[in-house]
Amino acid sequence: MLFANYYQQDRVNNASFEEIDRHHTYNPTFTNRLLRSEFLKHGIELNNPDVNRGKDIAFSILHDGQYIDQIPKPKYIIATENPYICPLNKNEQYLRSFDGVFTWNTDLLNLPNITHVFIPNQIEVKETPSFENRPIFSCIINANKAFPSAVSDDLYKERINVIRWYEKHAPEYFSLFGLGWGKPAPAFTQTEKLIRRLKRLATQTLGYKPFPSYAGEVADKGSVYQKTKFGYCYENVANLPDYISEKIFDCFFNGCVPVYWGSNTVAAHIPSNCYIDRRDFKSTEETHQFLRSINASQYQQYQDNIRNFLISPKAMEFDTKSYVSIIVNKVLSDLQR
Repeated sequence: MLFANYYQQDRVNNASFEEIDRHHTYNPTFTNRLLRSEFLKHGIELNNPDVNRGKDIAFSILHDGQYIDQIPKPKYIIATENPYICPLNKNEQYLRSFDGVFTWNTDLLNLPNITHVFIPNQIEVKETPSFENRPIFSCIINANKAFPSAVSDDLYKERINVIRWYEKHAPEYFSLFGLGWGKPAPAFTQTEKLIRRLKRLATQTLGYKPFPSYAGEVADKGSVYQKTKFGYCYENVANLPDYISEKIFDCFFNGCVPVYWGSNTVAAHIPSNCYIDRRDFKSTEETHQFLRSINASQYQQYQDNIRNFLISPKAMEFDTKSYVSIIVNKVLSDLQR
């Protein structure tokens, strides 16, 4: 048996491979568990480094960029986190130090060690409710987050714009779900922090609701999306090439039509008739008016288009099995050489 290290921030004692992820709400450990099981088929046990202490290490894999000393080589990195959140994922000098880099970021293809992967999803097709059986007109399911400083193409702010427009102009057509919306928006400057503290006090003593459309947390996004006609799914930032996260797929899997804003290459990989492109509209108001014009027959066409995509080879490029296969095959090929 060979042993390999899997470095993931704040994970010890093989927490990266636990069935229930204690670090994320929506349990993304399936990908890690599948990666581990595929390596095991080839006689390689992938563990968090503390579990491998004292063992000879065949190779190392980092889950996103981290500053770690003395990583056993050969070393690889899976750089799938948004680089505005993990800047090392776009730091070319840092990435050049690895034997292999797995990333969606086509801006990095000039580096000799890049292998392209999409952010993985468990592609599935199932029966979902029709237009008439979806009582929620539109929704957002996200956590209440913000960037601490100005970011170009910031879509956290655009989500807030959607929320505030509906709360003011069409509250009956919108519901907000996710973590943290019972509290005021994040604050970073001293003035913002003071205002937030006062608003927080008002929520605790006066019943103030910082986001009146907030309908609560959800353990399973599908339980909401199957009741919703249109899901506003914005990435954290816009215009990153091939940065297509789980957000649009969460809608697809549950027959909810996405209003998407994010990757500037999305139409090259997902047929544009499967979603509503927010970039086609000047404002949330204009977007909402378009959504209101869609009838049951047109909605069914969107659902049919989504289903046809999910059963197509193009969708399988986003599947976890494809992602794992690319990584395992690359590492095994290098080891054999």
